[in-house]
Amino acid sequence: MAEERKSTSSTGPVPLQRGKACLRCRKRKMRCDGGKPACAQCVRAKKTDACEYDDGKGKTRTQLMREHIARLEMRVKELENPEQSAPSMTLFDPHALSPYYSESSSSSSYDSPGKLTYSASASPIPFDEQTRRSMLSPLSLDSPEVDHRAWENFNFGTDLASVPAVPYNGMDAPPLDHILLEIFIPHRHQCGLDIHVGRLRDSLALPVSEQRHPVLMNAIFLWACYLSRPGSLSQYEQLYLSRATTALADALQYTNRAVDIVQACCLLSVYYISNGRLLEGSYYSAAASTLAIQCRLHQIGSENVPLLDSWDASFDLPPPKDSIERGERISTFWQVYNLDRCWSVMLRRPATLPDSDHPWASITTPWPQRVEDYENGELDIGGGSPTIRGFFVQQTQSNSLSGFSTLALRVKVSALYEGANRLSSSWSPRSLASGAFSENFSAFEHSIMRFTTTLVPLHQVGGAMPDDKYALIVIHSLAHASMIRLHAPFMLDDAGSRDKCLRAARSLIHVTKLITDADFEFLDPVVGSCWASAAKVLEHELSRLQSSWPDPLNTMEVRGDLEALLYVMTKLGAKFPLVAYHSAKVQSCLDGE
Repeated sequence: MAEERKSTSSTGPVPLQRGKACLRCRKRKMRCDGGKPACAQCVRAKKTDACEYDDGKGKTRTQLMREHIARLEMRVKELENPEQSAPSMTLFDPHALSPYYSESSSSSSYDSPGKLTYSASASPIPFDEQTRRSMLSPLSLDSPEVDHRAWENFNFGTDLASVPAVPYNGMDAPPLDHILLEIFIPHRHQCGLDIHVGRLRDSLALPVSEQRHPVLMNAIFLWACYLSRPGSLSQYEQLYLSRATTALADALQYTNRAVDIVQACCLLSVYYISNGRLLEGSYYSAAASTLAIQCRLHQIGSENVPLLDSWDASFDLPPPKDSIERGERISTFWQVYNLDRCWSVMLRRPATLPDSDHPWASITTPWPQRVEDYENGELDIGGGSPTIRGFFVQQTQSNSLSGFSTLALRVKVSALYEGANRLSSSWSPRSLASGAFSENFSAFEHSIMRFTTTLVPLHQVGGAMPDDKYALIVIHSLAHASMIRLHAPFMLDDAGSRDKCLRAARSLIHVTKLITDADFEFLDPVVGSCWASAAKVLEHELSRLQSSWPDPLNTMEVRGDLEALLYVMTKLGAKFPLVAYHSAKVQSCLDGE
């Protein structure tokens, strides 16, 4: 039973003695009545579970957590000074090259890492099977020694350095969910995820049945650990990778979890690819594409169009609860589309997502919009007409306002990038006879040029908001890389194609001049593939100049261009091993190897 409220006099409430207010009211400098188990302020704010007193009779959970952190920090100091104390455990270096990376041979192509291998079994944590199973449940902050308010008050800008660098012992899961989520959120667009941040945060406090599925949350935590390299949190990378891939089997049982599964598969795919584990990355990309089609995410807005065999099997998702949920489904499909179209080029395989005039295969989902637009109810409901094919046929940006968003431009340039590569690779001597190839080639080149002229000029990109700036850098880069992909197969024999490839490569270098050192932390790794394409063009040009007869031509300008690319590739390669592989190829070229 709650204690009686403080007695009042005719002049009003009797003020509490100093130090008797609850911790929440102290922090917010609010008047507290000292009621227990929860004061009136906390009851009105529906924060009864956060009402806590430091009455000197016992330690609060916040104090216990701080003492726990202090003990761990003391252990870190012991480990950092082994000559002063005998070590009882060994730290794992998450950036040690040998467990993850080995290069048995070089490759002649910048687009394929050859025999670059990253061992999936090279875990920093030695698990036995029983221990591995014990770690697969989602992290919990509900244990008595874990204080939610301690994490809410955590300063993510400065306090991350104090996270203890103690190796995970495989028994008790570290209470890091909120920290990892906050690390990931500023980087969500870097790996293609567009999601309502408020709802994602709130989901951690919901009942388990209402939370986002562990397959998505563990994929997010995996990325947070990955982005923390070489910090102490990166030691948990293998743990969350194991949890995410295991949770996938459970998630596949539930149709209503399909969006979580698709988003998680996309995150896993980009994670594997950026680490050079291409086969695994391709697998999860194809899985995301297949499931997105199965659940008709490619035809949002066409729900009322009947399918002839709809009575045979239904994988349709339940109706969205509101415009935000509907918008997230739209964004999720285009996340899959960008992943499939861009990385299939680098992986040298056909794109998985179909887009044809067949009723089952036509992409009719409306263009993606900002989360804020969905939140405000400004939703493009779509009309069931082809989206991507309409973009190519209409020769205009879009008849819909949503087609002008940065997110929509990202989708369109992905379509151009993959389309250019598919068209140029379809050439054969027989195609010259009909003349259809030349006609399609000229039309597609015109589409790339027209699209490039509609983009925000480069001199204005630097003044854009950070997320828009990062997106526009990638969009401009993919547009120029599309021109390279279109002409690259012909540049050795055709002077016109060679000149266009060189112009596009140098335009890519011009885009890199907008990138500051801080920007590298937020760039989409796909931009590294664009730089690799430009480097390949410049490498061929360097070889041509050096082998000219009777005297070699001046190579200073081309070498300067390659060095400019090497700089940005090295910077981004510090975060993404796949880009580091490409930068090593550029270095070998400059060294004459």
